[in-house]
Amino acid sequence: MLTAVDVRRWPEHMFRGFDFEARRRLAAHRNRQPPAHLSRFGKHHLSSIWFEQLFRWHPRITKHPNFFGGLLTSGILNFCKFAGQQMASNTDSGKSFARRDKLLEIEAKVQKWWEEKEVFRADSLETLPKPGEKFFGNFPFPYMNGYLHLGHAFSLSKLEFAAGYHRLRGANVLLPFGFHCTGMPIKASADKLCREIQKFGNPPVFPTIAEEKTTDPEPQPEEANAGNDVALEKFKGKKSKAVAKTGGDKYQWEIMRSYGLSDEEISKFQDPYYWLTFFPPLAVEDLKAFGLGCDWRRTFVTTDMNPFFDSFVRWQLRKLKKLGKIVKDLRYAVYSPLDGQPCADHDRASGEGVIPQEYTLIKMEVIPPLPPKLRALEGRKVYLVAATLRPETMYGQTNAWVLPEGKYGAFEINETDIFISTERAALNLAYQKLSQVPEKPTCLVELTGNDLIGLPLRSPLAFNEIIYSLPMLSILTDKGTGIVTSVPSDSPDDFMSLYDLKSKPAFRAKFGVKDEWILPFEVIPIINTPEFGDKSAEKVCIDMKIKSQNERQKLDEAKKKIYKGGFYEGTMLVGEYAGMRVQDAKNLIKNRLIEHGEAVIYSEPEKKVISRSGDECVVALTDQWYITYGESNWKEAAEECLASMNLFCDETRHGFEHTLSWLNQWACSRNFGLGTRIPWDEKFLVESLSDSTLYMAYYTVCHLLQKGEMYGSDTSSVKPEQLTDEVWDFLFCGGPCPKSSDISVPLLNKMKQEFEYWYPFDLRVSGKDLIQNHLTFCIYNHTAILPKHHWPRGFRCNGHIMLNAEKMSKSTGNFRTLRQAIEEFSADATRFSLADAGDGMDDANFVFETANAAILRLTKEMAWMEEVIAAESSLRSSPPMTYADRVFANEINIAIRTTEKNYGEYLFREALKSGFYDLQAARDEYRFSCGSGGMNRDLLWRFMDVQTRLITPICSHYAEHVWQELLKKEGFVIKAGFPGSDLPDLTLKKANTYLQDSIVSMRKLLQKQVSGSKKAKVNVTSQQSKLTVGLIFVNEQYDGWKRECLNILRSNFDAATHSFAPDQEIMEALKGSEIGQEANFKQTQKLCMPFLRFKKEEVMAVGVQALDLRLPFGEMEVLEENSELVKRQLGLERVEILSATDPNAATRAGPNISILQQNPPSPGNPTAIFLSEKSKKKKKKSRSIEEEIEYEEDEDLWNRNRRLRKVCGCRYGLCIPTKAGPNAKNPSRYYYKCPDCECASSPDHFLISTSTSTT
Repeated sequence: MLTAVDVRRWPEHMFRGFDFEARRRLAAHRNRQPPAHLSRFGKHHLSSIWFEQLFRWHPRITKHPNFFGGLLTSGILNFCKFAGQQMASNTDSGKSFARRDKLLEIEAKVQKWWEEKEVFRADSLETLPKPGEKFFGNFPFPYMNGYLHLGHAFSLSKLEFAAGYHRLRGANVLLPFGFHCTGMPIKASADKLCREIQKFGNPPVFPTIAEEKTTDPEPQPEEANAGNDVALEKFKGKKSKAVAKTGGDKYQWEIMRSYGLSDEEISKFQDPYYWLTFFPPLAVEDLKAFGLGCDWRRTFVTTDMNPFFDSFVRWQLRKLKKLGKIVKDLRYAVYSPLDGQPCADHDRASGEGVIPQEYTLIKMEVIPPLPPKLRALEGRKVYLVAATLRPETMYGQTNAWVLPEGKYGAFEINETDIFISTERAALNLAYQKLSQVPEKPTCLVELTGNDLIGLPLRSPLAFNEIIYSLPMLSILTDKGTGIVTSVPSDSPDDFMSLYDLKSKPAFRAKFGVKDEWILPFEVIPIINTPEFGDKSAEKVCIDMKIKSQNERQKLDEAKKKIYKGGFYEGTMLVGEYAGMRVQDAKNLIKNRLIEHGEAVIYSEPEKKVISRSGDECVVALTDQWYITYGESNWKEAAEECLASMNLFCDETRHGFEHTLSWLNQWACSRNFGLGTRIPWDEKFLVESLSDSTLYMAYYTVCHLLQKGEMYGSDTSSVKPEQLTDEVWDFLFCGGPCPKSSDISVPLLNKMKQEFEYWYPFDLRVSGKDLIQNHLTFCIYNHTAILPKHHWPRGFRCNGHIMLNAEKMSKSTGNFRTLRQAIEEFSADATRFSLADAGDGMDDANFVFETANAAILRLTKEMAWMEEVIAAESSLRSSPPMTYADRVFANEINIAIRTTEKNYGEYLFREALKSGFYDLQAARDEYRFSCGSGGMNRDLLWRFMDVQTRLITPICSHYAEHVWQELLKKEGFVIKAGFPGSDLPDLTLKKANTYLQDSIVSMRKLLQKQVSGSKKAKVNVTSQQSKLTVGLIFVNEQYDGWKRECLNILRSNFDAATHSFAPDQEIMEALKGSEIGQEANFKQTQKLCMPFLRFKKEEVMAVGVQALDLRLPFGEMEVLEENSELVKRQLGLERVEILSATDPNAATRAGPNISILQQNPPSPGNPTAIFLSEKSKKKKKKSRSIEEEIEYEEDEDLWNRNRRLRKVCGCRYGLCIPTKAGPNAKNPSRYYYKCPDCECASSPDHFLISTSTSTT
């Protein structure tokens, strides 16, 4: 069924002649004659697709003529939608998967061909490849704790399309694929299953909690999905109250059930290694069904389950340690208390990219005697501790702030010190060796903020000897310690809160604040900034008219202004560092506070981080192994590598540059999970982002080591223990051949040849979220271990994928695995929609309607090709020579060049547009432009060949089927070579654009003239007012004041900067020109100004050629050569092309001369006037319904002629009449024939009417 999306995507010319086709088909249907001329338009065309369905619905048309009229005029889209819904409702079930199933059948067949011939097998050659002769692309191996989904498929599709393009053009292509199992997610999930079984039994019986009822959406067929503009369904996931309260946590057993696994099968997943044997083989199946052009001999899994890869990672770590790139040290790291180890990005359920935020923790001592609530702490030093990023402002403290309703505690730090803070802050401190019991905060007294209000404090550096803790309502207890120092001179929040307390006695009374705690304290100037003076907060709050501490948006804006200005431009006014710039004094003041025991270093995650085990992470001071990313010399090498790489967009480059600017030491060891052991410290495992930085090199040799077995269990040729460091150095680092190795020299040389041939890799495709870790680590490791000529050549990063413009999410049901997408849409329709989803760094959008439309497009295109091939003998066989032939051949050349450029730049959405959409539009325009002459056989075969090759990287199964089954070509299309092309004729392209635009413009003028004449001549019969003659006036060159304006613009245009001189200079030049000296210049100037403005804008859009005095082709020549097309498109009987420079031409306009005067023609814009001519026809006899349909007059432009068209059964459908002789039965009538096919003598020839009355 035709979709509204299909119609919207078709160019305007595809609607031309639609209603005449309708009439002709309706007549044929009522005569019960087969529409044998369908092949003229092909099933892809609007008329042929739609009317096949329309005639099934024919009785409704006769009953509802208003809808049929709507089809013939401007209501085409609405009518299509209405009729489509009606037709769908008339089928047995309203569903049909036949087209999709046909594609799935083709895909299975093609994949079998590929596998039998090993078309994706990639082997090195003995000689090193020249540029462009090989392509090695790879993809970050997915984590194997579930099925692959469309998010994986989207990023992977970019690599698959790139590899397909390079394979098509003849390169030797290597696309390998591995599976990542390192890290804690699998182990954490397995342990979670164990705990659930221990607690709830096997199979577990979970607590019964009422769940929201949901209905699983029924799968929709491609035609039902595509035909209705129904809002996309929003699915709700099943979420219990318990789940809602725990922020989305779910029992692991339920998650496994959602994969379609039985309880018996789920129980096996308690063993973490069972995950490694279950999911990777299924992923291979899904990727093969997707059509991935992978050399599956080179697949592998990570962890020590694969002894060959395990050896490779151990060598890599030893190499880094030997180079001094791995050290053991105490460092702050985001840490999972439940797992007992640092929590890296890929170990997190949320908070990826979050790093520790360091604060200075100010110790504000509570002055004895302690209040009753704190009496139990007598004899020990009790501190309120406040985390600050600005220790240099401590001179100006006037008080401390607490949250009245906040929950606090007094936590034991050591034998003498007690810190009062939130429990969350105390937990972070406990993991930073600031707790009496390591990693376990000890709370001696539980408190609220109200208990702390009014405490007298002695704070370091403060000029006020005693300050008090006061209430503040905007404190956040999930950041810092829940206690805040108050510096109202430089903090807008502090200033407004202090102001509120001072000016509102009732507010003070509410919290029991005594006047002596607040009123004596004034703002203390401590920092001077050029913009805000020495009381920055007060000035900004007054300037921004902030009235209360509750104006959060204004206060946040004020804070940004002050903090930036204070740090970069501020000068200290007080203390031992007075006169020093703030940015220089800050660290000195912090170090002084720490040295005097008045502050400590405190860190916490800059944002909330949840581990995959489900606990909230802290920052811990850990003693472990670190990779020294950020070390100056190493960083310089990484920056050098980055500078030489192709990153395809500036945004990606900026992301890498930013990451290199902050990335520092990275914890590379873990003590929980799966993976490779640290070779020299085997109680630790290598973390998941540290064993995945150099493995692209392992792809080049793994097929020789593992013999195509992904787990490395085949040790027939090499044993893992034989892979010594000397062997790896020989293979990858140019080391000497290891004489002590018992691996055969030929095998060693073969592996080295593989690496040297394929490396460096040409492209690595990834989501943009990996820039901040994995991809940058990849650069660092390559520069440290491999020689410069093996450094990476390119990264292509993309955004995330949305489904139907919404975030892909399992919890909402807006989610598809790769397998589900293939089953629902087919592999090629999925690939088509992935290509159409987007190419840049912004999030892309996979639209189900696009996938369904792709099913329809691909199957309809195959049907059209089958019809063309079947009717090949009736196609025009002469060499391409008509104007339409030349234009179509030129469009094919343009499509080839443009698509090759788009593929080369990895712009696959644009490649799909230029190589499929635009090329099909050119084909549709061509077959319509050919008219009765028909299409050229050689051009159609070239079109089918070119289109098949251009779509191959994206829809490879479809292309392979067409190539071998329909076009009967030898070999595989995936290696057929990129189509060659002649140099496109851009002038011809412009000429055709001019022709098509002119026809559209003339149609609008005709409509306007017809509607005007009907209003003016109400009593004139329609037959008398019928417009049948078109006078097209052309002016091929600008003259007069327009010529002068263009010359002035050209002389005032700077080609180097692509800009014009100032408007004032252009106006002065205009005044100094010939037209500026004329008496009526002011009147002419009013015409010049908009023309100058229009031409300047046109230059910016299309280039300086917009200032040419004439077009690069002859307008009259183009129109005269295509006069028959113009007549056909406008429904005219006669067209005359006239030159506006001919003084006698204007007289032809007659009473319509005003139209010519109001719209004078100019280069590129002809003016058309339409006239009626009296007919010499005899009085009409009564006509059959078929003839009535042919004669019926309506507003559709295709039927504005009075000639009775001849409808026949030949391939052309519409005959251009040529008398073939008198009718034997009625000598007053004549047979007519098509000049090319002689259909008049054909036995199956039929005529709807044979009247001789023609104009």
